[in-house]
Formats: sequence, structure tokens, C-alpha cells
Amino acid sequence: MDYKLLGQTGVKVSSLCLGTMTFGDADESMSAKIFHRCREVGINFFDCANVYHQGRSEQILGALIANCRSEVVITTKFYGSMGADINASGASRRHIFLEVENSLRRLNTDFIDLYFIHHFDEDTPIHETLRALDDLVRQGKILYPAVSNYAAWQIVKANGISEQESLARFECIQPMYNLAKRQVEVEILPMALSERMGVIPYSPLGGGLLSGKYGVSKRPDSGRLLENQMYQSRYAGKHYYQIAQDFTHLAQQSGYHPAGLAVAWVGAHPAITAPIIGARNTDQLEGSLTSMQINMTNDLYASISELSPRPPLPTDREDERVG
Repeated sequence: MDYKLLGQTGVKVSSLCLGTMTFGDADESMSAKIFHRCREVGINFFDCANVYHQGRSEQILGALIANCRSEVVITTKFYGSMGADINASGASRRHIFLEVENSLRRLNTDFIDLYFIHHFDEDTPIHETLRALDDLVRQGKILYPAVSNYAAWQIVKANGISEQESLARFECIQPMYNLAKRQVEVEILPMALSERMGVIPYSPLGGGLLSGKYGVSKRPDSGRLLENQMYQSRYAGKHYYQIAQDFTHLAQQSGYHPAGLAVAWVGAHPAITAPIIGARNTDQLEGSLTSMQINMTNDLYASISELSPRPPLPTDREDERVG
């Protein structure tokens, strides 16, 4: 396992991060097998959120890290609805202070390494959110604020405010990124490199699209893209399945597991700290873990990249594109 510095924090994390959204889909026994297999190969980085199974994923993860808390880096998130109350969501100071206590209790820990705001909150001034997160840092309940699903301008604006007011800045971002969804290459990843921020992208397999199970006329018996409306909407276009088919063919020709190759391609971008992998069982996990053995040469990276449209530049000066 390779380890990388998480932005400018000085913290070293494994080059793969296990996402625990499946803890709850997988029962406690299977979740434990997935967790211990990850620890066996050297993964020390685990991502969670309070909304995953309404806290159940945090509970399972909390029990699993009890004997190795000082050896692992843990994330969780707030923003999504955690109950029927009208104020049980968002990025207000009130909601943050309530939810951090709930997450600490479920995770059975005194502190959270990375505390992510899950989505941008249009109803709450960013100053209020940043001040609340800074207070939690000062209290020792979280170590680093972090952000998911923000636009680049929102991140830069927030960190500009934090610098001006001497608040703890966002040190890590968590965007969607895979061969089929490459929007982050336009501004978010260049920004992260420039600002020395950690990047742990989710969905490197596109909800299973790039696992080798999908093609233009190929579908498995079950899977998120068949069962989950959000994923069906996210990858509704027929061109996504052409990308999946072409990618699977390239992976097979190259002698690699498609899941492992998809993860390795995401991880090869210079801005990426650790792709977030997930699994409902150990068989699915092993496919992603093969990414550790892949020699991602420049030629292989370029061949994979050519399978999907390269996103446009942030300006209309196409003539200024390099590479």
C-alpha cells in the first residue's frame, strides 16, 4: 500500500479509502470482514456519513475501529435529513452542533479526523457554517473541516473567508469522479492542486457502471444502476453504457479487473489523494483492491482517457489547452 500526505495537513493516509455506505446493506459480520481485509492490505482511511442508513453505518464503523482508533483516519459528514424535525438538516450552527455529538457517540470516538459538509446549503450563510466548524476544531471534536459536492468557486470563496477571519479552512474535498463523470477535471482538481487540498473522490466505479457488468446491451441481475433511482438518473444516457463496454474490453485486453483499472485510473490523476472504494461483500472488494497491482503507465492512462469525452476548458480558449 502506498501512502500520501492529505493536502497540507501532515497526515499520511492510504492511497485507497474505504467508503462505508454499504455498512448496513452488508450485515455486521460481512462489514467486519470487509473492514479487516482493508486493514490487512494497509488501508487506514475510512469514510462515512451520518445519513448512511440513518446512523447505522457510523455505529458499525465505530465498533470496528474500537481497537485501532489511533491507527485510522475517520471521516463523517453532516447536512442531510436526520429526522422529521424541520431543523434536522442543513449547515446551520444548530444542526452542526447537534449532529457532531450524535456522530461522535455512534462512532465511539472523542474526535473526528475529517468532518465534511455533505452539500452546499443555500439557506445558511457560509460564515455561520465556517465559524461553527472552527469552534469544533478549537474544542477538539473535529481536526479538519472538509467539503463534498461543492463547486470550485464555493470552495475558494469559503477558504478565502476562513483565511481572512483566521478560521480553520477546508483541507479536503470529496467530489464525484470516474471515467464517465469528468467534470471535476475542469476546475475542482486544478484548484485542489493549486491550494494543496486533499481529494478523495467517490464513485470511481460509477455505481458499478465500470465494474465489467454493464454494456450497451449487457446488464447484471442486480445492482445500484438497476435498483436505485438516483443512480439510474445519474447514468441514464446511452453513451455511458458505450463507455462502460469499451472500458471493459480495454481492461480485458490489458489483463486487468475492470473495477481495479477504473479505481487505478482515478487514482492516477495528480490531484487525487485516495479514491473511495466500496463493497457489499469481500468479492466486490477484491476487484477494487487489484488497483494496487496496476502499473498505470502514461500510455495506459491515455488509452483509458480516450474512451470518454474530455470535458471542456473553463474558458473558450480551446487553443490554450495543453496536452
